[in-house]
Amino acid sequence: MISKKMENMVANSSAIRAMFEEGNRLAGIYGAENVYDFSLGNPNVPAPETVKDAIRELLNEEDPVVLHGYTNSNAGYEDVRTAVAESLNAKFGTDFSAKNITMTVGAAGGLNVILKSLLNPGDEVIAFAPYFGEYRSYTNNYDGVLVEISPDTETFQPKLDEFEAKITAKTKAVIVNTPNNPTGVVYSEETIKKMAAIMEAKQKEFGTDIYLISDEPYRELAYDGVEVPYLTKYYANTVVGYSYSKSLSLPGERIGYLVIPNEAADSEKLIGAANVATRILGFVNAPTLQQKVVKKCLNEKTDISYYNRNRETLYHGLKELGFECIKPEGAFYLFVKSPVADEKEFCAAAKKYNILIVPGTSFACPGYVRLAYCVSYETIVNSLPKFAELAKEYK
Repeated sequence: MISKKMENMVANSSAIRAMFEEGNRLAGIYGAENVYDFSLGNPNVPAPETVKDAIRELLNEEDPVVLHGYTNSNAGYEDVRTAVAESLNAKFGTDFSAKNITMTVGAAGGLNVILKSLLNPGDEVIAFAPYFGEYRSYTNNYDGVLVEISPDTETFQPKLDEFEAKITAKTKAVIVNTPNNPTGVVYSEETIKKMAAIMEAKQKEFGTDIYLISDEPYRELAYDGVEVPYLTKYYANTVVGYSYSKSLSLPGERIGYLVIPNEAADSEKLIGAANVATRILGFVNAPTLQQKVVKKCLNEKTDISYYNRNRETLYHGLKELGFECIKPEGAFYLFVKSPVADEKEFCAAAKKYNILIVPGTSFACPGYVRLAYCVSYETIVNSLPKFAELAKEYK
C-alpha cells in the first residue's frame, strides 16, 4: 500500500504531463502534423552548436574516470562553480564566489534542495498565483504549507496588499518566478522593491528570517528589451535557482544551480545544508559531464527570435479571433482567458480539433488556459484555422 501522501499526489498528478501524453497518442492516430500540442514547455529550438562541440571536446580531452565520477563536493566541481559565479558577477555586478554556488539537478532539484534546507513541518511558503503547480508538491515534500496569493487577472503582477496581509510568523519562504510560467509576465523593478520592503518590515515585526526564492529558468527568454531584475540586489535573504533547460535547450540533461549569497541570513549554515540536502535527497551531485559542458557555454544563449516569432504570430492570431490574453514579456507561454467559466470544458472542446492546452487550475488560476508556444512555427500557423473553428463554437 502506497503512502497517504503519495496517494494524494498521484490523484492530483500533473495535468500538463497527462495532456502531453495525450498529444503523443493523438499524433499516432492523426499524424504529428495534424496535432497542435501546446501542453508542455519542452523547447523545440535545438541546443547551440557549441554545446555539441563542448561535449566532444570533454569526451576527448578529460580523464573519463574524473569526468564521470563523483565530485569532491556535493556542491559540484569547484572550477565550474567559480566560472558560474564570475559570469554572474560580470552580468549583474554581484560579488559571488564558488562557495555561493551549488550545482543542482535542474531548477526543480534546486528548489527541493533549498526547501529541504529551510523548512520545518508547518512552515509556510508563499506563492503568487498563477504559479507552477509543482511548488505545492515541493513544499509538501517537507511538510510545509503552501499559501497562495490570489491572481490579479488584469496585470498578473503580484497582489502586494494581499501578500502583506498573509505573511505570518510561520512564513519561511516566498517563491517568485519571473519571467513567469504560465503568464509570461516579468515582475517589474517597482514590484520587486515594494515586495522587498514588505518582507523587510515583516522580518522585523516577527523577529524571523523570510527567504525570497527566485525561480529563474526563463531569465534569458525576455522580449522587446524587457529587463528582468536580479533579485539579490534588492533583498539580502534571496536565494536564486537557475536552470539551463531553457537558455541552452537542455531540459532533459537536468543541470542548474542555486545561488546562496553571503548576505543571506545564516548563509554559512545554509550553504552547508544545501550541500548535505543535495546528497541526502539522492541527487549526490549534479550531472558531472553537464557541469563541465555549461562551464564551456556560459556565454551562449538560445536564439529566442524563434520563440519571438511564435509569440507574435500566436498572440495576434488569437486576439484577432476574439480570444482575451495579455501579451507575454518573457518565457514561452500564453495565458488565455477561457470563453466559459469552466476552462476544463474549453480544453475538452479544443481537443476535438486536436488542440491540446492546459487548464488554469493547474496553476491555481481557474478560468484561463496555458499554451506553450515553444513549438514549430508551422504548428502555430496551421493551428490558427482550427482555433478559428473553436472560436465559432463560442461565438
